[in-house]
Amino acid sequence: MNTILQIVPNVPGGLDGVGDYALTVAAKLRSETGFTTVFATPGISSATDVHGFQVLPLNQLAGAEFDHVILQYVNYGYQKRGVPLGLLSVLHELRRQHRGKLLTVFHELYGSGPFWGSAFWLQPFQIHLAKSIARLSDECIVSNENFSADLQRRVPTAKIRVHPTPSGLEEPPLTNEQIARRDPHQWVIVGGTVLAERSLRSFARAFQSIPESIIPHALLVLGGNENSATRSLLNSFKIKSDYRPQVSSTDASEILRTCSCMWIDYFHRPDMETCVALKSSAFAAACAHAVIPVFPHRGSPISVEGDRLPGPFFVDPNDNNVPTAEDRPKIAANIYEWYQRHSSSDRLVRAIASALGLLQ
Repeated sequence: MNTILQIVPNVPGGLDGVGDYALTVAAKLRSETGFTTVFATPGISSATDVHGFQVLPLNQLAGAEFDHVILQYVNYGYQKRGVPLGLLSVLHELRRQHRGKLLTVFHELYGSGPFWGSAFWLQPFQIHLAKSIARLSDECIVSNENFSADLQRRVPTAKIRVHPTPSGLEEPPLTNEQIARRDPHQWVIVGGTVLAERSLRSFARAFQSIPESIIPHALLVLGGNENSATRSLLNSFKIKSDYRPQVSSTDASEILRTCSCMWIDYFHRPDMETCVALKSSAFAAACAHAVIPVFPHRGSPISVEGDRLPGPFFVDPNDNNVPTAEDRPKIAANIYEWYQRHSSSDRLVRAIASALGLLQ
């Protein structure tokens, strides 16, 4: 058959990092192994197509033929409280009916939050689900070593591979000369609607603390839906700005190749381990384009297999470690090379193909 079933929260191809991830995997599996992908999602009632791939309703898989299953797991994507019990039932049935392998990509394991929120009270159920899915899976992929250690502690028998999320905005080949000749004063914010607005608000608070040699003279905001709050905030800046919601991945990639730094306010809580940013496709896009990610607070080291990513870099009202314009080209090139070693989509698909036994 040479067919892979990929289970996804929504029809891929929209403003969705998980969907971009799944489409990248599908396209590269087809070109590199000859295996085609059929998607299944609970979000539709009838079959459709996207980017040349068939998409089926998750509850209408009877008669569908496939060799292996990839589950793109993000618990809140499948159920608004993060407890998708129905998905677990589907997986049990697939395991009963099909002899192929199940590979689960854990984009997250479970939620967390203050005691007045549902994530706090439902966390034990979310953890139970993650453990159950890991036990059903032949192998698991997580984006960072913190997730790997957490899941391994809870499911000691799980076979886990660490692979950071790849860029959702292309992966251009870049030379050191191309990286070096960028304007150090051109910055960018990339992300969905909420992330872009949150990043812009913290950027406004930290702007005056950015060193003069690399302070933004131009700021571009890419992605998400049209947001009046973001547009209003951007219009209040005294520097050149450009807002491009719903920008195409090709156009966004072209813009990123001209930028020096990306401001990213990824974490709801500053005490999160910074390596969790490796699950962000926006963070990955920065690294894939040799753009230096800059956070609004000091962070902890990011590494894979003992290989440390330069940084993390930050600017807050009281301190910063952002590179000078003189140091920027070398650091940006090192970030780009680290991405090629650990995060590229080619490496991800080789790992997936290996886990599913597709490589000869």
